[in-house]
Amino acid sequence: MSKAQGPVIPHPQAQTIDEPARVEIEFSPSGKIARVPLGVTVFDVASWNALAVDSTCGGHGTCRKCKVQIVSGDIQPGTADARAFTEDELEQGWRLACQACAFTNLKVNVPELTTRPKASTVGVGRQVIHRPTLLKRFLQLPEPDLVDQRPDLRRVLDGITDMTANVDPMVVRTLPALLRKANFEVTAVVVDDVLIAVEPGDTSDKLYGIAFDLGTTTVVATLLDLSNGMPLAVASMLNMQQQYGADVISRISATMLDPQKLFDLQRLAHETLDQLAGEVCDEAGVDRLDVYQVAVAGNATMVQIALGIDPEPLGVAPFILAADEYPDVRAHELGLKVNPQARATLFPALGAYVGGDIVAGALASGMDRDQRVRLFIDVGTNCEMILGNSEKLLATAAPAGPAFEAASIKCGMRAAPGAIEVVKIELDSVTLGTIDSKPAVGICGSGLVDAVAELVKVGLLDESGRFVTDEAAKEISLILADRLIMRGQERVFMLTSGQDGENEIFLSQRDVRELQFAKAAISTGWAILLEEYGIEQKDVQQVLLAGSFGSYLSAKNAKAIGLVPNIATTRILSAGNVAGEGAKMVLLSGSERNGARSLTKLVHYVELSEREDFNDRFVEELAFPV
Repeated sequence: MSKAQGPVIPHPQAQTIDEPARVEIEFSPSGKIARVPLGVTVFDVASWNALAVDSTCGGHGTCRKCKVQIVSGDIQPGTADARAFTEDELEQGWRLACQACAFTNLKVNVPELTTRPKASTVGVGRQVIHRPTLLKRFLQLPEPDLVDQRPDLRRVLDGITDMTANVDPMVVRTLPALLRKANFEVTAVVVDDVLIAVEPGDTSDKLYGIAFDLGTTTVVATLLDLSNGMPLAVASMLNMQQQYGADVISRISATMLDPQKLFDLQRLAHETLDQLAGEVCDEAGVDRLDVYQVAVAGNATMVQIALGIDPEPLGVAPFILAADEYPDVRAHELGLKVNPQARATLFPALGAYVGGDIVAGALASGMDRDQRVRLFIDVGTNCEMILGNSEKLLATAAPAGPAFEAASIKCGMRAAPGAIEVVKIELDSVTLGTIDSKPAVGICGSGLVDAVAELVKVGLLDESGRFVTDEAAKEISLILADRLIMRGQERVFMLTSGQDGENEIFLSQRDVRELQFAKAAISTGWAILLEEYGIEQKDVQQVLLAGSFGSYLSAKNAKAIGLVPNIATTRILSAGNVAGEGAKMVLLSGSERNGARSLTKLVHYVELSEREDFNDRFVEELAFPV
């Protein structure tokens, strides 16, 4: 094998959606075989297949531990390989797995580890091996003298024997005084391959990171102990930007009408993130200064606003991102008062309306690593979805509107104590379930879906979504017919009724229409994806309902109103906050961060707004299944 300067990454356009380029890797002694996209590293493929490869640098080629042998196939050695192996070892096929990109079929021998790395189960059945890119090394350095006159920085770098590190300039400013005050016993802090801090004494047991799901409505933070992968505290709150509107379009519009509003929205995003960081650190008894790394999964608008980037191009055709991938930034650039040199990782985006939160969710769901054809749906004001398997992935976004968050519903409210979240209607009774079993004060999105599905089931709503006549209602049930009354000029179905009309909660004809519009937009979106993929509803092997709303949605009733494909209810799963799970994964493993970036290269985005048949198909999807 001839030597080269390093692995060559293929141009993204080398892959087509119809026939994605794939290679086959066979591992020994396990016998596992994997088909993967061109250019994926052997290290990542091994990790995806639960094959432990030793590493402490997160796949940067600096620790030189991820040694594998290429038994057959051709991987040219790079500069990192030349530093790690002798000439004879290179000739025998030894390579660093994190630098070995697969462009041909391979057979790879993976040496067995004497101790298996720690791992966590994250996301939807994903096992993540702990290989954080945040590392610490306690150093007991020899003091300088006339014989040993090495500069202070060189002394520290020489003390880090198991990694190669670049240096943040801020480290040098305080280094001379710090070393002498600490009697040259210090801890080096490295994120990726950058020495970001030197601390007095032994602080090697304090490695913390925070994973953020930066949602339009709700923001969630999880504090992780990166030494063992354990979550220490979780907190959530409404995004403080709510005062500028419930959806991204409202917030983009605010910046278009008044450029100053961009800075106001950015400040509110920062305040939200920082308040949550304080809450999780306080709960776990962790000093904010011991947080060195954060990961943020958010939609494109939320991320651009948090970075102070004008979001106007996202809100007008042709809907252009400022960037589909951002370099890491310092956490303080997101308003976070953690370690001054802490780094923040931002997820890449697929498009203006399929952002980093969806990439994080797809990563946590293993959409690109499963042979089953699955449909991932993040149900919300803007509903994003991904269809496919490890062979092919399609994505799109549908404008569902605010119905699922109950913002446009007459008696609607957010999912808070007292919100009706479960509705069960029989011919002789109506049973309601509220959050925290508090007295009913309104209805949230899951309750809305339940109520409409149940009314369709008993026959009070017809296929078109209209309430049946009084005569027809009486034939169905006199008890239920009494609940179908007029409020002003509109017919409504009473869920509860208080004295003198107080605390009345009802479902109006307009509410039903709002839900129909939302579900029609979503079902049109996935129907078009199915058509583009060349399959039918029955071919979908699993539906994952993501996000906070998806966690509470009844699979049975989602299918009953046509929100999801008509498949067995057991194959419709609530995936939970997979965006936050994806953010956790990239903190736990540098390989997973690389996986998120690779995932975006595999997905083909389908733009619904350019399809001439969208409106006609949308109208067809308004009807409820019978």
